[in-house]
Amino acid sequence: MKWLVLLIIIVPALEIALLITAGNWIGVMPTVLLIISTGLVGAYLAKSQGMQALRKVQTQPFTGPPGDAIIDGLCILVGGVVLLTPGFITDAIGFLLLIPATRKWFKPLIYKWIKRKMSNGSMIIHR
Repeated sequence: MKWLVLLIIIVPALEIALLITAGNWIGVMPTVLLIISTGLVGAYLAKSQGMQALRKVQTQPFTGPPGDAIIDGLCILVGGVVLLTPGFITDAIGFLLLIPATRKWFKPLIYKWIKRKMSNGSMIIHR
């Protein structure tokens, strides 16, 4: 919980500082247009990647457990939500979670986190 509180305080402060710096460097209107364009591109990417993940979940039960597809879907969901918040740091995180080539870097960390939560009893999965 303390990490979440720190993120809620630190990330917006960094985003504001970065937006002010970008506004001073390239101008206010280009900064606003850049934020809007990253949101639009991110929404398109989230929709297309989400549809691919959904198709993968629908077909994977016949070929194996859907764990990998569900983690992909989780990354896509979080990436899409993070892209809705204005700012460059959150946009970078969102794009990293949406692009399949970079999403694979996060998946081992998520698997490790889930495994740790299951081993200490704070997360239970029912089948």
